[in-house]
Amino acid sequence: MREVKSWFASLSLPLRIGLICAGLGMVLAVVGIARGHVPLNPLSIFLALLISGGSWGVVSWAVATAVVDVEQESTLDGRDVAAEGEDA
Repeated sequence: MREVKSWFASLSLPLRIGLICAGLGMVLAVVGIARGHVPLNPLSIFLALLISGGSWGVVSWAVATAVVDVEQESTLDGRDVAAEGEDA
């Protein structure tokens, strides 16, 4: 029997990591809003969620993309980058 993949599982790994971290950033923004660090008008709340979720998501996506690219290059070259670092 064939398993059906969810839409989240069909995304690339860096994108999944970015979305998870964006969600965590938004949760932290909600905590800050609840503690009174953001004025309670809709624009301020929207900007707090957008800036925190966006920055966490973009930065974590970029780091995850770089890691995946380096790992793919090292496996294509046929060498183990981690083992070379230990020899130095």
